[in-house]
Amino acid sequence: MLKFYAISTLIVLFDQLTKKIILTNIMFREVIEVTTFFDITHVHNYGAAFSFLHNAGGWQRYFLAILSLLVSVILPFYIKKNLNNLLIAIGLTLILGGAVGNLIDRFFLGYVIDFISIHVNDTFYWPVFNIADSAISIGVLLLIYDTFKKRDTSD
Repeated sequence: MLKFYAISTLIVLFDQLTKKIILTNIMFREVIEVTTFFDITHVHNYGAAFSFLHNAGGWQRYFLAILSLLVSVILPFYIKKNLNNLLIAIGLTLILGGAVGNLIDRFFLGYVIDFISIHVNDTFYWPVFNIADSAISIGVLLLIYDTFKKRDTSD
């Protein structure tokens, strides 16, 4: 169980370190082109994933913070319950680390710092995200994969 907490802790530390670097070195809305498809862009996300609810009037800060806090309290129990299924345990561990990383931003800043911008030329831009969002997304994908894997073996 300790190794799963260590993974979540590393995600939180790496997430917060990268956000601190962005906050102290890159101006708000500044764009630094790294490659033709990847930029570092300092933005503030007042909503949830993909800026969902970002213009909701302010209540979303507290709602999303409480939701992240609840997830952060509940997930360790589910991780412990699923120690025999490594895929689920790792998926939940990644989600836990990401939830805590974004919760720290919401609590101290009132928004989440996003900075990873992926795009295809100037036509398609994926919403700007961060390390915590990446961990959550990968964790959810692992849980979905596990669900489909179980479905295939039960047929």
